[in-house]
Amino acid sequence: MNQIILLIPHFNNPSGLKASLLSINETSPIDVLIVDDGSTEKLDLNELQEIYKFGKIAIEFLSVNQGIEKALNFGLDKIRSMNYTYIGRLDCGDFCKINKFSKQINSLEENPDVVLLGCWANVIDEKGNFLYELKPPTSYEKIKVKMYLNSAFVHPTVVFRSRIIDEIGYYPENYKYAEDYAYFFKIMKKYRIENYPEVLLDYVVSTESISSTKRKEQVMSRIKIIFDNFYFGFYPIYGLIRNSFLLLLSRNGANKIKQIISYRNKR
Repeated sequence: MNQIILLIPHFNNPSGLKASLLSINETSPIDVLIVDDGSTEKLDLNELQEIYKFGKIAIEFLSVNQGIEKALNFGLDKIRSMNYTYIGRLDCGDFCKINKFSKQINSLEENPDVVLLGCWANVIDEKGNFLYELKPPTSYEKIKVKMYLNSAFVHPTVVFRSRIIDEIGYYPENYKYAEDYAYFFKIMKKYRIENYPEVLLDYVVSTESISSTKRKEQVMSRIKIIFDNFYFGFYPIYGLIRNSFLLLLSRNGANKIKQIISYRNKR
């Protein structure tokens, strides 16, 4: 089997896509599947393949914009018939550290009971300025409870075993703008999932991102996910309260709080 393919959704951000591809620096081959979600700015496969030196690139074009959930699931459906052991995620504009994927694959090879592995990330603004670190819990035991507060994974950091698609299926499409959170909950209930304890990605906070422009809808979907996975316990109850409070905060306000928490944790 081929080892890994990256799934990258794209919508009108060719410069961000090129920057992300150029950031990949690995010792082993990594193929890429780009799903263009009805962009008006068309991608040139030959141009992208020319700048990307670590594997083959394929592009699938959706005729109209359908949203990231549809684009991701279209990509998973294509990959399902391919011969890859692992699927990695990456978003346009985010930057990989050297050997990011090799480190995660090596960890997965050493821990066959783990089916999905994220990692820590630096959060930066659109100008490249460091804002704070995202260090979600690494152990499965902590992830199982902390998931009720917020996603315990930075979505574009994850690498997972392609075989889980046969049992788990695709990203749920009934939780608008929180498809990753719902998907990780589904996987977590049947399999062991963890985070690699190292910063391996620079995650860009954009004013045009879904988390910025669709923040309230995203938080409402998170609340729905918590309800759908609810049990009477401290973390589910606290998670509902916490996310209800987040409805009152802007993205900038939430980022300020995260910066303060990250600074205090370093002291």
